Amino acid sequence: MDFYFRKRRWKILLLMLAVVIGIGAFYYTNWLVKNMAREERKSVELWAEATQKLASADINSNQDITFLNNIIIRNTTIPIIIADSLDQIGDSRNISYSDENKDKVLFRELHKMKEQNEPIIISIPGGETQYLYYRDSILLENLKYYPVVQFGVIFLFILVAYLAFNSSRNSEQNQVWVGMSKETAHQLGTPISSLMAWVELLKMQNIDAKLIQEFEKDTERLQKITERFSKIGSIPELVRTDVAETIRSTIEYLKTRSSGKIIFILDYDPEIRHEAPLNSSLFSWVIENLCKNAIDAMNNSGTIQVSITEKPDQLFIDVSDTGKGISKAYYKSVFQPGFTTKKRGWGLGLSLAKRIVENYHKGKIFLKQSEINKGTTFRIILNKA
Repeated sequence: MDFYFRKRRWKILLLMLAVVIGIGAFYYTNWLVKNMAREERKSVELWAEATQKLASADINSNQDITFLNNIIIRNTTIPIIIADSLDQIGDSRNISYSDENKDKVLFRELHKMKEQNEPIIISIPGGETQYLYYRDSILLENLKYYPVVQFGVIFLFILVAYLAFNSSRNSEQNQVWVGMSKETAHQLGTPISSLMAWVELLKMQNIDAKLIQEFEKDTERLQKITERFSKIGSIPELVRTDVAETIRSTIEYLKTRSSGKIIFILDYDPEIRHEAPLNSSLFSWVIENLCKNAIDAMNNSGTIQVSITEKPDQLFIDVSDTGKGISKAYYKSVFQPGFTTKKRGWGLGLSLAKRIVENYHKGKIFLKQSEINKGTTFRIILNKA
């Protein structure tokens, strides 16, 4: 359990680091944009001053004229429009248009410029006043959108890295699951065969038949467990089966091996068949794991209720208990391999149940609801088709 808290803490720290980097990049880019906007304003003001001097008679030499012309010519990036007080456009720079749509484009650009920046007043000899309008250059416009693009690239990189890491981790987990399951099935094979032989020998002796019968049940049980482990990693055969009957037989087995203080309630009509494609051996394992977890949560005293709700295309199986409940902090972790709130145990039961239901039966299993000291309900959804 501490492992998942540490893992979650690292995820939060990495997320916070990404947010800090993103915010820092945003503020830095914003600072650059403001500085570039000020520099562009100075360039436009200089351009306006040069235009005003060229239009005046106060120029002493050809050198001055050449200098002022150079200032005007060097502006190749900032869109500019010069207009009078009636918005009659006299000149424009760095705006693309064709002869057919010139007026339309210039008036549209003039409207944008008025919204974006305050005009610069140019006083022309003779008392005439012109207004120089401008808007941000293409470079500055693109720089404004840079943080958005940057966030998008960072998010895409994180998403791709997460998916790749998750896929690699799942593949590794699958290999561990399959290897462990096959080895377990192999190791159980020999002692089970010996037990079966010993049971046959006991039958020849003068021993209570009921006692031998119980030995046989447990030996058969071990055989079923071995069969389950051997199927992990293989594609199980799904046969249209009465889910209610599979649940009933599983509960009957658990009853004889559970405390008398555990009450099992089957909340469905046993006369009605609830069919779905199923591998009975594996699905029985799911019900066992849920019930055993419930028994542990109730400290061997309480009620376990299993209900079936049939929909047109699905079956809903709810397994409820009256145990100590699960904290909301653990909701997303309960199906993770190794997660357990018990002092003993490997924490593989719910993870195995999820794998059987979702990977092999293409269904769903999730924690439907839980209240501390009131109980927990897990829901399984199976497709009928």
